[in-house]
Amino acid sequence: MEQTALRPKPMPGQNRREEGGQGPVRRPHAAPRRDRRPRALLLGLGAGTVVLLCGIGLGIVAAVTTGVGGPAGPSRRTAPPVPAAHATAPAAPAPPGATLGVEVADGEKAGAVVVAVHVPGPGYTAGLVRGDIVLQFGAARVDTAADLARAVTRSRPGKAVLLTVRHGSGAYQQLTVTPGLVT
Repeated sequence: MEQTALRPKPMPGQNRREEGGQGPVRRPHAAPRRDRRPRALLLGLGAGTVVLLCGIGLGIVAAVTTGVGGPAGPSRRTAPPVPAAHATAPAAPAPPGATLGVEVADGEKAGAVVVAVHVPGPGYTAGLVRGDIVLQFGAARVDTAADLARAVTRSRPGKAVLLTVRHGSGAYQQLTVTPGLVT
């Protein structure tokens, strides 16, 4: 029988009974539909595990490079804050001494940069704020955070001392601070 434009070809899988079709057409390329659900489940679990492990690996790499979860040790970029009250090693218990109630670090130039001010505390009462640079403590010149720690430790608690400070704006100021007692 000849196909014409008026009579379209039958779609695959459809038979024309009147033309002598033999029933449903067998499709050899179609796979059986059994066992698809467990296979898809296992494939999904495997892909999810790979994604999770990659995320954990990326998180570890990011933490180590930013220094969040890396090995404990001194940082090469900046000096760690030094409490101004303790000049002894952290392993030994600190003897009672004077404190300003601030944490300082070495600055780019001479002076100790105030990193944190404890509230309440002698430094807060005197007017120290974060970012101030302590240049002089009484008669002692302060070039590093360790110099300030030594000067504060040598001072007498309860006796007022004159501080020379450079603020973040560049203005110099002299503050009167009374070191407190650490027990």
